[in-house]
Amino acid sequence: MTLIKSISGIRGTIGGNPGEGLTPLDIVKFTSAFASFIRKTIGKERMKFVVGRDARISGNMVNHLVTGTLIGMGVDVLDIGLSTTPTVEIAVTDARADGGIIITASHNPKQWNALKLLNNKGEFINAAEGAEVLANAETGNYQYVDVDKIGRYEKDNSYIQKHIDMILQLPMVDVDAIRKANYKVAVDCVNSTGGISIPLLLRALGVSEVVELYCEPNGLFPHNPEPLPENLTEIAKKVRETNANLGFVVDPDVDRLAIIRDDGEMFGEEYTLVAVADYILKYEVGNTVSNLSSTRALRIVTEKAGGKYAASAVGEVNVVEMMKANHAVIGGEGNGGIIYPKLHFGRDALVGIALFLTHLAKSGKTCTELRNTYPDYFISKNKIELLPETDVDFILNKIKELYKMQPINCIDGVKIEFDNEWVHLRKSNTEAIIRIYSESETLEKADLLAHQIINDISDIMMR
Repeated sequence: MTLIKSISGIRGTIGGNPGEGLTPLDIVKFTSAFASFIRKTIGKERMKFVVGRDARISGNMVNHLVTGTLIGMGVDVLDIGLSTTPTVEIAVTDARADGGIIITASHNPKQWNALKLLNNKGEFINAAEGAEVLANAETGNYQYVDVDKIGRYEKDNSYIQKHIDMILQLPMVDVDAIRKANYKVAVDCVNSTGGISIPLLLRALGVSEVVELYCEPNGLFPHNPEPLPENLTEIAKKVRETNANLGFVVDPDVDRLAIIRDDGEMFGEEYTLVAVADYILKYEVGNTVSNLSSTRALRIVTEKAGGKYAASAVGEVNVVEMMKANHAVIGGEGNGGIIYPKLHFGRDALVGIALFLTHLAKSGKTCTELRNTYPDYFISKNKIELLPETDVDFILNKIKELYKMQPINCIDGVKIEFDNEWVHLRKSNTEAIIRIYSESETLEKADLLAHQIINDISDIMMR
């Protein structure tokens, strides 16, 4: 059993002993702590929260615990039911709620679930706020209301449609262009809430034919739900067999988007953001942001269009903060997470699909041809295991000294820039490891760079 308490929420495997897995007692404790934190922050006695969930098996059980606890804390609950992470984020602001809780473990397997915590802007709480919620949970610093002050419960299943309607109204989404392209699109929604939202969106966008794979929201994930190439063999085969123009794949809570080309090959999760940014920047000169571990192709596309690129620390909340600081017109993460501020500040696969299809239709290219217009970069992901007593900060400082003649970014670990490649070292908060991400013009070169750094670390540890 596993329970991970982090600044962005609580996640773990269902069952086990309290404090060791995501048990009902842990769910109640952290929901209570979060409600108490929001009450203190906004200074309101009566509050309203939005709650939504993905389709995983444990979702209904967790939902009952979360909504019941909030009501007991004196919070009015708007339960939007089976939904997506970006839909809940939009619902918080649309309903003028004081906070929100998304019940989802994102790309984790079926035995996992989690509570993702939103402020009244429909955005994830930051590190300092998350630390306060964790402190509240550990100290029991929360109190329930008496019977005359308990919250009210309301159900509203209309928000996925509202989300789609908001996307259709965006000036950069061109339904006529998509309809004229006469697209056949295959989708793999891993039997979660993408199965509700994605086919509905595609038909609203004017897609001629939708080939559905795993679109029943029953939580029975047919494969590892993380949208990585090794998990997408079936959708790739489906695109080829049906002669689809392209395929879309989302994770269980629909905030990550992977694209399959018309030849059945991967478009590349890093290039979801690159392509959408390229489209936006063709019509609006502006800045972009991604995290330090994302491809340099976004910088190239941005600077070519006359904008400025900035890299944030890893984590959606950090990307959002830097986007606001840099007035970015588009941003996100290299895992297929698109953040389009004109809709909302959150990763959103639905708006990503709408913008990508518009871009593809207006380009007049096939999906494969469009991908070939972008520079090729490849990321190698490695890690080096350490002893629990190893001083990771000492190692990172030595690496900085070793490469002090190169451009170095230390806002999140150590990122070292070379001519056409980079390496990013981050220490794990939960394991005795250093994660090593490297990027170059070929995977072989990226691997070589990573192993060079791994050898450097080994030499440092042996001194």
